[in-house]
Amino acid sequence: MNKFKILATLALSGILLSSCSNSPKVSESKEEEVLPENIVELSADQFKIAGIEYGSIEQKTLSNTVRANGVITVSPQNMASVCAPLGGFIRNTDLVEGSQVRKGQTLAIIENPEFIELQQNYLEAKSKFEFAEGEYNRHKELFKDDVYSAQNVQEVTANYKSLKFQVNALAQKLELIGINPLNLQEDNISRSVSLYSPISGYVKTVNVNVGKFVAPTDVIFELVNTDRLTIELTLFEKDINKVNPEQKLRFSMLADGGIQYSATITHVGKSIDADKTVKVYASIGEPSGKILPGMYVSAWIETSANPVEALPSEAVIQFDEKEYIFVFEKDKEENGKPFTEFKLIEVKKGLTDGGYTEVILPEGFDVLKTKIVVKGAYNLMAAKKNAGEMSCG
Repeated sequence: MNKFKILATLALSGILLSSCSNSPKVSESKEEEVLPENIVELSADQFKIAGIEYGSIEQKTLSNTVRANGVITVSPQNMASVCAPLGGFIRNTDLVEGSQVRKGQTLAIIENPEFIELQQNYLEAKSKFEFAEGEYNRHKELFKDDVYSAQNVQEVTANYKSLKFQVNALAQKLELIGINPLNLQEDNISRSVSLYSPISGYVKTVNVNVGKFVAPTDVIFELVNTDRLTIELTLFEKDINKVNPEQKLRFSMLADGGIQYSATITHVGKSIDADKTVKVYASIGEPSGKILPGMYVSAWIETSANPVEALPSEAVIQFDEKEYIFVFEKDKEENGKPFTEFKLIEVKKGLTDGGYTEVILPEGFDVLKTKIVVKGAYNLMAAKKNAGEMSCG
């Protein structure tokens, strides 16, 4: 109970006691009014001090939430491990961890004697293929004129196809290390090749230095695109049926001072881990330089958003482990003084969100005509509890 409610309750108690002490004595034969248990009455002064305000049932879209913890991750398509397919020595690199890179940017220069040999083999095979192609076309025409036998044509055709396969295979190897075979000529053979960035983003790790030899399986750089980060949440088994793709969630990070961001669930795990949890993945809707992979987050998943009958949360009070609201019953006069009666009605409490609480009303409740106490309900309950202590003896 806040300070206002305490002061209002004390004021109510004082007015009730004062009204008892100052009221004229009546004859013992006069009958006292006995109020039902679910009725509370206030005088005009008490009404004013209690801060009573009326309202009505509202249709509100409330969201229930499921709490979960997780970590900021990056989806596989937004991470890249850069290797050198044929290995080699690092001749040059300007990158450090945290460096920003663009897709297609040169990450490093690698040298390897095998590059020279591969280019040489390709050019030799290409030259032989061009000669074999001419021979193939010539023999094919002569065969039509019965100048060459079928056996000669078959031999020329086999040699032509073999060289064609060889040229294509070597061209693929050249493309694999970053050399365009269409641009390769006898006078531009190079002993070094450039490693290019497959994505735009940031350098997460650098595992080499100038002069180091790297094998084809060594990861030279790890790159991360932080524009499309993902949240990996751990959800308990009991909550899994409440969560579906496309649901919204809010999350915050301790490192960011509790600022909340939004995300949308994209995938929900289909298997239960040994610790009875399920992985849930969400895409972050607002890229921010403050959100980095590896950060731990607290998340609130909005599991429902349906219009329901609701009241301001302070209108719903708890008494004896049940929930109630007060409604206006009637205005009346006693000994020429105005009084207002309120009726206590039991309700069922549902979702609570944004200062409003869902209420399940009793059957027959007239939503349109009933005036509900939306402010001052706690003071009315205090008056009800203290009615016996403040009654005139």
